[in-house]
Amino acid sequence: MSNSSSQSPPDASTGKDPRPLIAFTWLWVGAPLAYGLYELIRKATQLFTG
Repeated sequence: MSNSSSQSPPDASTGKDPRPLIAFTWLWVGAPLAYGLYELIRKATQLFTG
């Protein structure tokens, strides 16, 4: 049997909370995505309604 059975995730051993980084990453990707979808819907309605 090996002694590596009590390994923890890398962030758990350093004591850092990954949640702020996760929130920043979601905003970094989500904000341009939301803007792109908004522009797509806006231009599609202009295309089909005149």
